[in-house]
Amino acid sequence: MCLAIPVRVIELLPEQMAKVSLDGVSKTISTALVDNVAVGDYVILHVGFALSKVDAEEAERTLAMIRNIAEDAP
Repeated sequence: MCLAIPVRVIELLPEQMAKVSLDGVSKTISTALVDNVAVGDYVILHVGFALSKVDAEEAERTLAMIRNIAEDAP
């Protein structure tokens, strides 16, 4: 199963790349599919590509739901 998850942009890199963070884990992704990405933005990440921007409140709400599901998993 593949999930698209919100992540926060922590650094912009050359060639439409960015470093993102999720719960202390950082990853380099492509932002080529999304215009005007800035440090501090939340983007929806799927297989190494940012698909869209999402506002911080929605991103935090989604991440909280994912954490709750993970905690309840057997």
